[in-house]
Amino acid sequence: MNEKGIKKQPGCSWIEVGKQIHTFVLGDGSHPQINEIKIQLESLIQRLVRAGYVPDLNFVLKDLEGEEQREDSLRYHSEKLAVVFGLMNLPKGQTIRIRKNLRICGDCHLFVKLATKLEKRTIVIRDPIRYHHFHDGACSCGDYW
Repeated sequence: MNEKGIKKQPGCSWIEVGKQIHTFVLGDGSHPQINEIKIQLESLIQRLVRAGYVPDLNFVLKDLEGEEQREDSLRYHSEKLAVVFGLMNLPKGQTIRIRKNLRICGDCHLFVKLATKLEKRTIVIRDPIRYHHFHDGACSCGDYW
């Protein structure tokens, strides 16, 4: 696709915290809390792996080489960064609400489902197709999206 001048739109997620909109884009390290977000994301992923999460590399762009590079790409999807930012900055009990410009991928869908069970939080992600209400390890879409 690159040879033909076609570029994929980067995934972007938005979350409101304290009446301020925070934007996360895959590969963008400009957020003031990005280092802490990445540390907390790594911690959450480790806990999720112990609970049964296995990253699904089928949702990585095919032009990336090597399993490590592919896992890194998957690890920093914008919605994962936004979820962790919400966990860090919103009070327990408050629903985490995220808006996306692209459809949520299957790996992120599973990640958020497991995170809601582990963290005992409700997360709502609005993608261009539907609202996904995640709670206690399940999604309102019934895993059909």
